[in-house]
Amino acid sequence: MHESLNQEPFYHSGSRLERVLRAGRFAVTAELNPPDSANPQEVFDAALVLSQVCDAINATDASGANTHMSSVAICALLTHSDYEPVMQVSCRDRNRIAIQGDVLGAAAMGVRNLLCLTGDDTSVGDQPEAKRVFDLDSIHLLRTVKIMRDESRLLSGRKLTVPPRLFLGAASNPFVPPYDWRPHRLAKKIEAGADFIQTQYCFDVERFKKFMQQVRDMGLDERVFILVGVGPLRSERAAEFMRTRVPGVVIPDAIVERLRKTPKSKKREEGKQICIEIIQQVKEIKGVAGVHVMAYKQEELVAEIIQEAGLLARPRQPSAPAHDPLRQERKWERPKTEPEETED
Repeated sequence: MHESLNQEPFYHSGSRLERVLRAGRFAVTAELNPPDSANPQEVFDAALVLSQVCDAINATDASGANTHMSSVAICALLTHSDYEPVMQVSCRDRNRIAIQGDVLGAAAMGVRNLLCLTGDDTSVGDQPEAKRVFDLDSIHLLRTVKIMRDESRLLSGRKLTVPPRLFLGAASNPFVPPYDWRPHRLAKKIEAGADFIQTQYCFDVERFKKFMQQVRDMGLDERVFILVGVGPLRSERAAEFMRTRVPGVVIPDAIVERLRKTPKSKKREEGKQICIEIIQQVKEIKGVAGVHVMAYKQEELVAEIIQEAGLLARPRQPSAPAHDPLRQERKWERPKTEPEETED
């Protein structure tokens, strides 16, 4: 059974994100938009902006079924420079053999947070002819990594000499029907091993409040950390694109209309303000442990959003627990490739 969040903290990974959440502090994560490039500096430029205001940085895995620099490569760059990544793993593109190997490799590089996703179908991407894999789905992936972590073995039964120490995450979408089924889907992910949840974009706060009421009624808020997905909209055209072309995104007409009525020169600022207002509202909902900011190609806005939402005056990061299992395993020092003042 998943331990209650109210118990004395037990650390699966000792990651910064896990320590912040188990310390009861409001966490902030953000998504790094992967480059269509082989230039590592593009990753570092985005990470530098995000690391100054976030507890962890998500490295997406071909989101929307579109090719970008891979999640595992971005995590390699981030851990090499002492940033805190959340590696996303999609079941769409790799079978269980490749995924388990990637999990071990990521843990060896210093990745301690893993987000398990089924993945968007290839039909929504720009290469719809690509073959789907889906050997696993997100729930089976959670179970697989939990077995690797907690039982020190692969799905084949073969033992691992050193298991991966990972803080396991999953996604949830409270905003699409059937609404009553969503908390039960969440419960299955918790049973499978999810320690934290990052939701789809929240633009409908009232719907999210109803979801969280069901979550609390089922006691799920005591068993998992829930981070609410938020993000700025550039304009009503961007909002229309997202709600019609991006799977799972729901944007109420009232928000689209608000942007439509805003003068062109102020639309971007209005979109940012809507995001800030949503953060302030969801922060007051019981059971919400943090926010996950997704600002597609607008990383520079993340710092402004976090600051203006009142989240930037963040407590000092809690130190690693004395019983952090990785302390004994790591006898090497990670090389640093950036100037001291740019590190997280």
